[in-house]
Amino acid sequence: MAKTKIAGPVSPDSAPDAPLAGKVAFITGAAEGIGRASAQRLARAGARVALVGRTADVLQKTCSEIRAAGGEVLALVADVSRPATMERAFARTMRRWGRLDIVMANAGINGVWAPLARLKLSDWDETISINLRGTFLTVKLAAALMRKRGGSIVVTASVNGTRMFSNTGATAYAVSKAGQVALARMCALELAPARIRVNTICPGAITTEIAANTRRRGLHRVGTPVKFPAGKIPLTRGAPGSAEQVAELVLFLAGDTSSHITGTEVYIDGGQSLLQG
Repeated sequence: MAKTKIAGPVSPDSAPDAPLAGKVAFITGAAEGIGRASAQRLARAGARVALVGRTADVLQKTCSEIRAAGGEVLALVADVSRPATMERAFARTMRRWGRLDIVMANAGINGVWAPLARLKLSDWDETISINLRGTFLTVKLAAALMRKRGGSIVVTASVNGTRMFSNTGATAYAVSKAGQVALARMCALELAPARIRVNTICPGAITTEIAANTRRRGLHRVGTPVKFPAGKIPLTRGAPGSAEQVAELVLFLAGDTSSHITGTEVYIDGGQSLLQG
């Protein structure tokens, strides 16, 4: 796919291909997968992007790609579950650009998938800490900085725990994702008077690195085997979606074309959750 060159600050009126020109986006979990694709897409749409990740070298690679395409980017190494590192990340963003318009609370892990008897408290705590505590901290800190201008917050949840409960062993992960949806709805109502919109995206199977990092333990002992001869994703006969497809949804929710949408979950799963349930 050809990359669009962004040639400095321009107004949306004079640049239809840069609807986010002049805006600043803050994206967690931005080094890989959905976060990376979303950062690249928002940058191509004209946004200046602050990218948060835990691994400096991987994060810098994504930043280099965005700079090479003409985007303006800031790399921020931080752990979303630790308040001090997130406070510093937001502070650096404000020092650099002086505003915050778009926030994507995307950082998350699959963690350990295991039957209850083999799911350790430390496994539970790790998943909840990064996925739910991290989202809470991101939204809380962002909202304080966005009240003056308003803006858009996009939370990355999942079909798991929201519309799909058949992945046996994904208990901690599913609970963290259900919690994200509840958090987003509560914040959407509270922040509406400040013109801050809060929406949630719920991806199904997407080709990213996260699945390879799932730690499975004892799952062969539980679950009900179900066969899907034509695949689990009806729209594509089983083929997973791409991070770039999710990024287009993020762009829509980040921009003014979705200005009357808040407190809403958008499923992007090719019908997977309707079939698999």
